[in-house]
Amino acid sequence: MKAVVPQGVWPTMITPFRDNLEIDYGALAALIEWYKAAKVDGLFAVCQSSEMFFLSLEERVLLASFVVSQANGELPVIASGHVSERLEDQIAEIEAISATGIDVFVLLTNRLAKAEESDEVWRSNAERILAAFPDQQFGLYECPYPYKRLLSTSLLEWCASTGRFLFIKDTCCNVGILEERLRALKGTPLQLFNANSATLLDSLRLGAAGFSGVMANFHPDLYVWLTRNWQVQGERAERLQAFLGTASLIELQMYPINAKHSLQLEGLPLKLFSRTKDYTAFDPHARLIVSQLGDTAAQYRGSLLDE
Repeated sequence: MKAVVPQGVWPTMITPFRDNLEIDYGALAALIEWYKAAKVDGLFAVCQSSEMFFLSLEERVLLASFVVSQANGELPVIASGHVSERLEDQIAEIEAISATGIDVFVLLTNRLAKAEESDEVWRSNAERILAAFPDQQFGLYECPYPYKRLLSTSLLEWCASTGRFLFIKDTCCNVGILEERLRALKGTPLQLFNANSATLLDSLRLGAAGFSGVMANFHPDLYVWLTRNWQVQGERAERLQAFLGTASLIELQMYPINAKHSLQLEGLPLKLFSRTKDYTAFDPHARLIVSQLGDTAAQYRGSLLDE
């Protein structure tokens, strides 16, 4: 199978909504152009940042289809969206979303087994999905909702051995685990993309393929610079890493509403509406923090990108 997951930065796309909480496709088109201008390497649609657990299957399919259309071959698109409990329902979801023309369908690690179930159950369900879609390429995402299931190294090695998995959005946030995983994946088609900003530079040094996390909705161009220049501009990379790791604390604020406000400050026509959080709780103090983060990012952009 042809690999279609280039190394680099893969933003976890947010979903803009109108005041009636319908998807705002005009704002989404502007967002996709903004990602392109930042020179990201691919788009991860229909993910946790997209509020996929709060979208109907029809909406998830339309969302994936729209992103593929707007990417227009300029960027590869991967997507998830199998949010049901029953495996049979998940297979139907995978079939519908895969038919939109995405390059890789990303499996949520917490959907293939319950929290109390074993790796054997997980593997058995994964085998059923692989058998149901013999021509589909897959990825993996250790999604934290509704519970976080980190893959064991042995299970990750099994996934790599199938040759069917090309991407994992890693959320372990632990350099020791990252090192073990990257050692196990070396020489396989399965590439690791770190979702955690604080450990990003360390993981790149260990062989990670890039970054796929929520902070690429705030300043993706800085992540693009780091993934492309860390080997040749080590001192600047260290300075930028220190900023990116600290800046990522804003994830704990009111994401994705704070990301939408950050994008508003960038001039994008997004509203703050969300299906997961009450935007009216996003108070002036929270907005000020987002604004100051943007100002600081601009300073790093000037010193690192413009020289």
